[in-house]
Amino acid sequence: MGKPLGDRPPVGLASLSEAAGRRPRLALLLLCLLLWLPGFFSIPATDRDEARFAQASRQMVETGDYVHIRLGAEERNKKPAGIYWLQAAAVHALEATGLGGRGDIWAYRLASLLGALLAVQACFHWGRTLVGRRPACLAAALLAAAMVVVAEVHIAKTDAALLACVTAAMGLFGQAYLRPGHFSARQAAGFWLLLGGAALLKGPVGPMVPLLAGITLAIADRGAPWFRALRPGWGVPLMILAAAPWFIAIGIATEGRFFQQSVGGDMLAKIGSGEEKHGGPPGLYLGTFGITAFPGAFLVLLALPAIWRERTLPRTRFLLAWVVPSWLVFEAVPTKLPHYVLPLFPALFLLGAAWAMDPLRWMPPRWWRGFALFVLIAVAVGLAILGNLAGFLLLPFPPLAGLLALPAAAVLAWAVLRAIGNGRGDWGQAGFYAAILAIPLYAAVLEGIAPRLSPIWIAPRIATLLAAQAPGLPARDFGITSHAEPSVLFAIGGEAKLLPTGGAAAEFLGAGPGRVVAVGDRALGDFQAMAAALGFVPQPLGELSGLNYTRGRWITLRFFRQG
Repeated sequence: MGKPLGDRPPVGLASLSEAAGRRPRLALLLLCLLLWLPGFFSIPATDRDEARFAQASRQMVETGDYVHIRLGAEERNKKPAGIYWLQAAAVHALEATGLGGRGDIWAYRLASLLGALLAVQACFHWGRTLVGRRPACLAAALLAAAMVVVAEVHIAKTDAALLACVTAAMGLFGQAYLRPGHFSARQAAGFWLLLGGAALLKGPVGPMVPLLAGITLAIADRGAPWFRALRPGWGVPLMILAAAPWFIAIGIATEGRFFQQSVGGDMLAKIGSGEEKHGGPPGLYLGTFGITAFPGAFLVLLALPAIWRERTLPRTRFLLAWVVPSWLVFEAVPTKLPHYVLPLFPALFLLGAAWAMDPLRWMPPRWWRGFALFVLIAVAVGLAILGNLAGFLLLPFPPLAGLLALPAAAVLAWAVLRAIGNGRGDWGQAGFYAAILAIPLYAAVLEGIAPRLSPIWIAPRIATLLAAQAPGLPARDFGITSHAEPSVLFAIGGEAKLLPTGGAAAEFLGAGPGRVVAVGDRALGDFQAMAAALGFVPQPLGELSGLNYTRGRWITLRFFRQG
């Protein structure tokens, strides 16, 4: 791993790696589509973040206001506008071509899919100069197959697009670090523009990664000859110029509320405490790495002892500086979500792939190899079991397609063990097999099981019931209590009313003719009491039950109009 690997002969990758080696970018594109498209079109909008982002973007499309960010009638002053613009652009493009529309949740997921695709290609493109062509291809494949990446592609929010910006920016930073004399002004401009784009997506998180990496490298190397190559004198103003116009516009339009709520109410809340019940102790990301980075985590774990032994080598030092300081920051912040460490995954997979493809690799102890393989097999089998368990618990007849997850997990485990047990320890081939054989496992869960779990997809069922019982009902004439989730706004319309209590539902119903409300079982008594006090008897329209997975409880919604 300590010297360029691109010219070394392939280590037993047989026909799979040979085909990928001829056209690696095309091979990675096909791998990404096979991994990500199952469930992409069929899984409904999820609560809460995806539905919030998608509905806010939809309201941008409908109103033509691309400065304000609103969810329903409320301002959404938490994240910058970058992801909303990308999602709105995708919707406009689909509507112009007739391929989709603003009511399709997958239209908003396109920004995530394209962001993840660009991140995978960037991992390969710039990884070649860091670890060699074939290891970079393996690292990009493992990044595409990582469970957290697959999940983010299926969620219309910021993190896949942020991954693309950070991966490309750090790829350019790596060129400046290794070859500062050959780093052009054009490359420097790209670096700073990518950081400006990252700031428009998620504020300071994207620029934080190269900043901490740069500080770490300067301290470790006792100097920073690469600093001048990055041309910060005009690069920093360029980064600010890329992001500043919208920040100025939103600051004026909201009279400063955006900064007060995004910095004071969102970012500082995450730093100061575990926001929205997403807290966790330090070490949580390390403890769950085998899950979030499945199936490629086992190669990273196996490579750790060798990485530490080679930490003084320039390429290893740069990749460690990409990972370690930012990882420590994320571990220290009380609020923890699996995707927070995602911008660090390309560096980890490059390190793991370089070790796996090095014929002179330093092997870890036997017990550590056993542990890494146990993690791989346990997560594969656990994912298959949990997916099927959800079907057995929530449905009278679990989906037959979901049962394919168990043999898919078994085949993945068998192929990896066979690749490393052939007398040569072909860890590179094992990595490729893991990435490729994750396809049927993910497909069984994401396409075979998840879309069919109807009890958890409450919002689409609400829309179906209203279409049958109150056809043509305007969104402004519908109110709901006890299930005030953003997916309801996306399914019904941004003008639907999310009501706080049963009494408020009765007041809304009695305030105008033709209105309909949905009332949860816990609010039903208050609703009926207020309706009686207002002097009308609600007419039942129907009911439905489901599992509110964001709160972890079952709910029954009853629908009423005025009698």
